[in-house]
Amino acid sequence: MQDSDRQKLQQLISDELVSVKQHIEELEARCQPISPDNAIGRLSRMEAIGERGVHQTALAAANERMQALQTALRRIDEDDDYGICERCDENIPLARLMLMPESRYCVRCLQSEE
Repeated sequence: MQDSDRQKLQQLISDELVSVKQHIEELEARCQPISPDNAIGRLSRMEAIGERGVHQTALAAANERMQALQTALRRIDEDDDYGICERCDENIPLARLMLMPESRYCVRCLQSEE
C-alpha cells in the first residue's frame, strides 16, 4: 500500500471515529431509563420502552464499530499487514477499504464463508 493511500485511510478512519463517537453519545442519551413517574400514557410508555430497545441495539453496534475502527487505526499505524486479507493473504482492494476501513477480509473470503 502506498503512503498516500495509507494517509487517506488514516484520515478517513479518524473522521469516522469522530462521527461514531458523536452517534454513540446521542444513543446513550436516548437509552436512559424511562422513569415510572413520567406522566406519559400507557401506550406512549410502551412505545418509549420499545424505542429504547432499538436504541440499545444500535448503541451496541456503534460500540462494536468504534472498536473495529480503533483496531484498524492501530493496525494501519503499527502493522505492515493492514489491507491484507487475514484468510487468503491477498490485498484487500483500496475501494473496499475506503468504504469499510475496518475490513479484515476480502469480499471473496467473506462470500465463501456464507
